[in-house]
Amino acid sequence: MALDEKSERGLAVIGDMMGPTFSDALRAAATSGKFGSVISQMALHHAFADAWGREGLERKQKSLVVIGVLIAQRQTAELKNHVKIAVANGLTVAELEAVLVQALPYVGFPAIASATTVVIEALRDVGLDPNVKTSEERGLL
Repeated sequence: MALDEKSERGLAVIGDMMGPTFSDALRAAATSGKFGSVISQMALHHAFADAWGREGLERKQKSLVVIGVLIAQRQTAELKNHVKIAVANGLTVAELEAVLVQALPYVGFPAIASATTVVIEALRDVGLDPNVKTSEERGLL
């Protein structure tokens, strides 16, 4: 199954942020014709071509918005992906911590504790802050 022009634009956007391995996996999911392929196509259209590909905010700013929303929704799996995207978009470890601090009074400590664990795991995955321990690893949860 071939992708349409809009899906190709979406792939170009996510590929620019996350590299060819990620975009190749997303292409395979979108073109497989299997369960979830339509969802992958919609992600390419709506999230990557329309939202991420739209002018108005820089990618770093878009990452800040998305991370804040995902923290508030407690969407930890998606947050982990978007922390990696944020790093690719230029967010620093200090800025990621500042997002957690800024969100804390609005979403509460339990949401921030969950988000902090995910941020630490994502940072480890991309080779940043490998020695920082999660609350669980420190015996606090």
